[in-house]
Amino acid sequence: MKTFNLVITGVGGQGGVLASRVFAEAALAAGYEVRTSETIGMAQREGSVISHVRIGEKLQGALIPEGTADLLVSLELSESLKGWSKLSPQGQAVINGRTIIPPAVGLGLTQYPEEEIVAFLQSQGTRVRLFDATSAAIEAGTARATNMVMLGALSTLPNMPVSADMLWQAAERILPPRLHEVNRKAFLAGQALGACPQAAPLVS
Repeated sequence: MKTFNLVITGVGGQGGVLASRVFAEAALAAGYEVRTSETIGMAQREGSVISHVRIGEKLQGALIPEGTADLLVSLELSESLKGWSKLSPQGQAVINGRTIIPPAVGLGLTQYPEEEIVAFLQSQGTRVRLFDATSAAIEAGTARATNMVMLGALSTLPNMPVSADMLWQAAERILPPRLHEVNRKAFLAGQALGACPQAAPLVS
């Protein structure tokens, strides 16, 4: 297969690195070579986190070049823009529309252009799936399972190199058994959203 490039963006504490581990584990189990890398912001929690996952054959470096990602997954609305330049013109994006307001915005030092970001993403048409994954995770049992909602949603996209079953089996291997039930509910909720994203409207 040709190399498949996945970029996951979010902030510290959202589980983006765990999501990348699950995807990488599923790809390894499917027999692919895998390269991963993370860029973590200065703050461990609520600092920007960007994960790169490359799978295929005869891979070179782990970092994904600009304009070559097949898929962008963002766990926070504005963080999608930080990974957007990585996405290829034919690439797809799965984005959580829930916001996490940075401290600088709360202090009035800058602004969070939520409406403009949403308008831009919606202008991209069907290549972007934008919905409130956090609400779906809370309904499943915990906001901390937002990353599993996103994995469930991306599993519904066409031409994924790993199946939904492979992704969930990888999650089961990585997660402690006590967390399986709530994360399974979140993963299934994500699959429902991936098939019908308008089922969970954006919530500010």
